Parts: sequence; C-alpha cells; structure tokens
Amino acid sequence: MSSFKALRIHQADKGVDPRLEDITLDDLAEGSVELRCAWSGINFKDALGITGKGKIARKFPLVAGIDVSGTVEASEDPRYKPGQKVLVTGWGLGETHDGGFAERARVRGDWVVPLPDELDLRRAMLVGTAGFTAAMALVRMEQNGQRPDQGPVVMTGASGGVGSFATRLFSRAGYNVTAVTGKADAAEYLKGLGASAILDPADVDYGKRPLEKAQWAGAVDALGSETLTWLTRTVQPFGTIAAIGNAQGIELNTSVLPFILRGVSLVGIDSVYCPPSLRLQIWERAAQLLREEDFNAICHSELTLDDVPQACADLMDRKVRGRMLVRLSGEH
Repeated sequence: MSSFKALRIHQADKGVDPRLEDITLDDLAEGSVELRCAWSGINFKDALGITGKGKIARKFPLVAGIDVSGTVEASEDPRYKPGQKVLVTGWGLGETHDGGFAERARVRGDWVVPLPDELDLRRAMLVGTAGFTAAMALVRMEQNGQRPDQGPVVMTGASGGVGSFATRLFSRAGYNVTAVTGKADAAEYLKGLGASAILDPADVDYGKRPLEKAQWAGAVDALGSETLTWLTRTVQPFGTIAAIGNAQGIELNTSVLPFILRGVSLVGIDSVYCPPSLRLQIWERAAQLLREEDFNAICHSELTLDDVPQACADLMDRKVRGRMLVRLSGEH
C-alpha cells in the first residue's frame, strides 16, 4: 500500500506535537468515501489545534484540518463515483476524525457535499468553514424573515475569517453592512469587501438598560459576551441576530425584553453538524453570490503542508488577514 503525506497531531508532555509524516490509508479513521485531496484552508480552529492553545483534537495521533476538497478515489457509497469532485467541512474532521491536511482522506458518505457548479476545488477551500459559516448566517437569517430593505446589518469581528465573508456575502445579497473592528488598518479592506460603514468597538456605548435605541435591522456576531448582549438591546423589532462565535466570551447577560417586546430572534449557527440538506443549500447560495474578485480579495496566501504549523502560529498571533490556502495536490 502506497504512502502519502499527512500533518498529524501527536500528544506531548506539554501540549501537542504536530508532525509531517508518511502514512497509509490503514492509518486513517474508517469511512466509506476515499478522497484524493486537492486543497484545504487554515481556520482559527485549526490554529488552536496545531498550536495546542485549544483542545481541538480529541484523539491522538490525528490528521489535522477541518476542511478539504478533492476528487473521489473510491466509494462504497452509491451516491459518489470515482472522479467526482466534492468537498467536506465540519463533522468532526480534525477533531474526532482524521482531517484534511493530507494527500488522502477517508470520510463518511453523509459528510460529503458535491462540488457546486459555480466552484472549483480551490475556490471551495477559499470559502471553507469560514465562508460556509457566514453563508449559513445569511441563509438562516433570511429563513427567519431578514430582508435588505429593513435597514443596516452589523457585523462584529468583521476583519476575521468569518466576518470577512459575512461582510462580502451580505453586501452581495443587497444588505447595507456596518463592520465592527478594532483594527484601524482593516477599514479599507472591509470597505473593499462591501462595508458601507466602519464602527470601532471603542466608540460603542453598550448601555445598561434592557432595551436601548434600536439601530440595526439584524446582526452577525462573532464575539459573544458583552457585545452580543449589546446587540440584543439594539436590534430593531423583528430583526435577527446570528451568533457565530465567542471570541470575547461565552457569557450572555440579557433579559427577555428584546424577545417579547421587540420580537428579536437569536439564531445559533453550528456549521459543524449542519444537516446535509441545509448544508447543500448553503454551499449553493455562497457559490451563487461570490464572484472572481471576491476570491482574489479574500485569498491571503497559498501554502504547503510544511508551512502549516508556522502559519497557525502566525494566525494565533493575529498576523494574518484573509484566507490561507493549503495546496495538497493543486488540482482544480
């Protein structure tokens, strides 16, 4: 059996030890679909796992990488045929199941998404979990009645991976977007992604009353804690807040008043275990909205597997803006 390259996380005395190794299919977790991997991308969760700053890997050794695109090499699942181009994100890849930072992968059939016509394998990983999460926020909010003519939608953590995609996708869908970022040098970048206004968190009056002046038709929040509390107080009647992250904290100290006096909805976004039918709908919406210039604007760099550990360290040190692609075979 031939070997292939994989970046595996091993347990160490003080954290984890990521190693680029030669392994075989027998070393991978079980799955009904075997992929020849083409591209992956580095997400914040990948950086947490590979640097050991977050307990992402739940077993060892484990191939890292929560995203992958590639071509079906072999399949026991009749839904997929050799040569078919597909992608996989979430479902425990790089956490409980060997992930996408390898030249081969083996996954369950229910996890596989046929590549939308508007995407190629590289572009799919430029979207990745970050873009999929942002698109999920858009789809879930619109399922709940959100529309562009209701007024401005605010994005917190806007310069991050998910926030960047949310800014672009909502703008492409016709929304007036206000981007919240504490990075002074990110303003022009976010305006280039479609933000019509930039708000510095230092200028936000969070208030203390259960209801403050209604400012936003809706919101996508990557921070949680005090910021999400502020959003519940300031979103307009019947607006929707999509909670996508907890960079500021997991606490939420609010009251029932925004929900029973303004009809505000708080929608949770779980991109990992999103049901297959909704998952395909979200990927198709993202593919339809994004244009060639969007992919060019969001791509930060293309790396090899050897580069991934240092790139993850740079991401944790906040030295990166936009998406870092990982070339596995470079197939399009």
